Amino acid sequence: MDNIITSKDNPTIKLYQKLSSSKKERLQYGLFVLEGLRIVEDALKEDSGITQLILTEKAWERWGEELLQADLRDTRTIVISNELGNRIASTESTQGVFAMCRIPFQRTAESIVREGGKYLVLFGLQDPGNVGMMIRTADALGIDGVIMSGSCDLYSPKVIRSTMGSVFRMAIAVENDADALFEQLHGKGAVTSAAVIDKDAVPVTECEFTGTQAVFIGNEGNGLPADIAQRCTRRVIIPMHGNINSLNAAMAAGILMWELKR
Repeated sequence: MDNIITSKDNPTIKLYQKLSSSKKERLQYGLFVLEGLRIVEDALKEDSGITQLILTEKAWERWGEELLQADLRDTRTIVISNELGNRIASTESTQGVFAMCRIPFQRTAESIVREGGKYLVLFGLQDPGNVGMMIRTADALGIDGVIMSGSCDLYSPKVIRSTMGSVFRMAIAVENDADALFEQLHGKGAVTSAAVIDKDAVPVTECEFTGTQAVFIGNEGNGLPADIAQRCTRRVIIPMHGNINSLNAAMAAGILMWELKR
């Protein structure tokens, strides 16, 4: 392809870097970034609003023809130098495939909860890798939706990368007002379960998860705030043996989601 971009001052490159590093810029432009062949292919497959496709020279030679098979009517494609690709990459060994994607309309908990559905509520989660892994696991286990409340930015590059494309397939809502969240969940008849470390909580293996269910997972270090746990219909615990009294948040979420769908 002619017109290979080499300048770091190119407007498209400058915008990509702004979106990659700043939540404020992502919100201002209504865009987020993708990096990697697989996640860009997933976004194209799900018609997820890619506005700009950016390929390095190497990536263009290797995958350009394949990627151009997708419907790119609303997508501008540019080729950049391999050096510039290394400069904008957020991974050490980049594949040289980048994109900008429209942030979809933000959904409420009420809009995604349906009768009999099973949902994961991420309350105060701050580790992007954990959040992405939980969304990916929810997708794998057939959970009906994920609701984020007071958690890290869903559209940060690390969250998006960690979802491995599941962000485009899962129903995801954001509701940062706790009062509104409980009103919406309980208004839909959902049984809410707080995952806690408390000997008085109900072992998850003894819980019935029939009907509409929403399980709350709390912050990686502090767990769920006591007032939030108290507002849930019940408090549940994962039985553990030996001297271990807690699990990584993503691991705990995986076990709870398995029980939800069992």
